[in-house]
Amino acid sequence: MDIQNILIILGCILVSMTLHEAMHAYASDWLGDDTARLQGRLTLNPLAHIDPIMTVLLPLTLVIAGLPPFGAAKPVPFNPYRLKYDEFGAAIVAAAGPLTNLILAALAGFMLTTLGAGFDPVVNQVLALFLLVNASFFLFNIIPFPPLDGSRVLYAIAPEPVQRVMERIESMGIMAILFFFFVFSMFLAQPFAQLLSALISVLTGGQVIY
Repeated sequence: MDIQNILIILGCILVSMTLHEAMHAYASDWLGDDTARLQGRLTLNPLAHIDPIMTVLLPLTLVIAGLPPFGAAKPVPFNPYRLKYDEFGAAIVAAAGPLTNLILAALAGFMLTTLGAGFDPVVNQVLALFLLVNASFFLFNIIPFPPLDGSRVLYAIAPEPVQRVMERIESMGIMAILFFFFVFSMFLAQPFAQLLSALISVLTGGQVIY
């Protein structure tokens, strides 16, 4: 992969992850919890949200290796007991991030398929990579494994025994994350790539954009 693609992907990652985390913060603030606001996370400044390793190094390494890009930013803090709608409030906060990525991916797909012929090739390249990054972030973050966003959504509707298991997993912290990455790399990477390809195909009406 050439340096131009790497720089474009880095820009796409920073924009996409910043909007993802900011929407978590705005959603929690809207639902009554000002924790994110008080900690300076209610902002579109990427410096407030990015983690050098998980936000930048990990997804770039994956892209250079020819794998779908995914990563994480600094989690937006919120107090679930201060949110409206209890567990469903937490689910709304969690869903706000990946849904933002899905909307961004859909917008990029729409622009590529309806206006792409009139764009400069470099603009089309940026849109295609922006679509790839956001579609990948959406799919990765809706995986229902703690502490990913999908787990918060599942928690709101899961029976209590499942909730207890999810709480135990999340309490494991970094060990749970390392276990998940091992399982993902061994068993889920190929299905994830297939789902990503299918989602991009849907968002572009089946057009080939790469």
